[in-house]
Amino acid sequence: MTEPAASAVAIHDLRKAFGATIAVADVSFTIMPGVAHALLGENGAGKSTIVKLLSGLIEPDRGTISLFGKEVRLSSPRIAHRLGVQTAFQEMTLTPDQTVLGNMLLPYGPQGWTGMIRWRAAEGAVRAHFESLGIEIELWREVGELDLAVQQKIEIARAIFRKPRLLLLDEPTSTLAGGDVDWLGDIIARLKQQGVTILFISHRIREVRAFCENVTILRNGRHIATAPVTQLSDAQIVEMIIGRSLAQTFPARPAQRPDAPEVLGVRDLAAGQRLEAATFSLKRGEILGVAGLQGMGQLDLFLGCFGMTDVHRGQILVDGRAVTIASPTDALRANIGIGFLPEDRKTEALFSELDGRHNASLPVVDRFCRFGLIQGASEEGAVDRAFAQVAVEHRALWTPVKSFSGGNQQKIAVAKWLLAQSRILLLFDPTRGIDVGTKHELYVLMRAYAASGGSILFHSTEAPELVHLCDRVLVLYAGKIVEEIGAGALTENRIMHAALGGDAKSITA
Repeated sequence: MTEPAASAVAIHDLRKAFGATIAVADVSFTIMPGVAHALLGENGAGKSTIVKLLSGLIEPDRGTISLFGKEVRLSSPRIAHRLGVQTAFQEMTLTPDQTVLGNMLLPYGPQGWTGMIRWRAAEGAVRAHFESLGIEIELWREVGELDLAVQQKIEIARAIFRKPRLLLLDEPTSTLAGGDVDWLGDIIARLKQQGVTILFISHRIREVRAFCENVTILRNGRHIATAPVTQLSDAQIVEMIIGRSLAQTFPARPAQRPDAPEVLGVRDLAAGQRLEAATFSLKRGEILGVAGLQGMGQLDLFLGCFGMTDVHRGQILVDGRAVTIASPTDALRANIGIGFLPEDRKTEALFSELDGRHNASLPVVDRFCRFGLIQGASEEGAVDRAFAQVAVEHRALWTPVKSFSGGNQQKIAVAKWLLAQSRILLLFDPTRGIDVGTKHELYVLMRAYAASGGSILFHSTEAPELVHLCDRVLVLYAGKIVEEIGAGALTENRIMHAALGGDAKSITA
């Protein structure tokens, strides 16, 4: 079967099941060459399965895939690479204990006649490639030492280094913010000018509009629509993604209580490598936002409050008392009650091979012990109640968390801290890589938690979340809190201006 040469990708009646779960059900759509084509859908809609099928990681049970006018069988990643398909995955494939250069060369480093890699030539080629992309990274550093956003840029750079005809970008901006997203947009525009076809997966509709000409929407493994981006409104896109209208993305923000007591106080805190000075108060029932471009100290602030990095100076107060939080065990103590949701749920928040029950109860498993033995019925009942709070299926009790979509994994990670009865939640970019429907559920959950007397310190790389969810926002620049913006003055412009080092008060909304 030969497709018209006009198409870069043509998928016909594609079907893929994993046991009883049908991941992709008779999906058909076409991508034109030299354009950026968005693939949208909730977590579990089939997007990642489509990427794996096009990458040669799995084969379809039924249906055909054609590339640039010719039907192909993508039975392995190597075959996909030979046909010009390269992928930058959301769950990054970099080797953390290898150098940047070593990762860039895997598995196709330039070899001499002896079969050994020609390191000098390789270093020169990679350095020139990074310069062309505007990336400044020491090539001999180990990847595991780098920020998640920098690792994501390397993942993208490696895919481009292999000169693809078809580039698959799976949630490439989930760890990027601000200028890094603009950086990717410039690269996508340049690649399209060179004739490269791009399949772009994202949950951020704004980026889809900025980067892509066309969009395909999947729901429950089925094709819902393919259309030019300009023909669909945001409301139409959301409704097709989730199968219903989303009347209000963000829950209403209640009136502020100026008399609410301070729950968490930070005084002149310096922590980790980048946080130089932070002073603020988090009040009971409040969602306090933390904004900042990548690497401005926000991660060290959260880690310092949870005992996961060195505190060099300053004080942390809980309920007005100075406390020492030298480890997560200290943070979990009942008289402190802090829970922390890190940015990478796969590697930092959950054990993917364990079931949801054991993941959720792990921080407080001693509460379910009697005479040194875990009381299984008591543990299961408590975890099940926590899962009900976050609307996670009952089967999560015995099913490995790797079997769930990213959104449900994140809800299991949140349930863990609800089970621990945390009074203070430190949420570091909790909606990263989450579909719009699950985002809405998390927003509602956050507001309900605050309404019940809990307090949230919340960092997000998405400015609209800070504007619409938070009661106040702290802006970090160069390791210091440079602005505090109240709810009445919160706009994306104010946040971004302060995050770039300007005076937020000098901006008009």
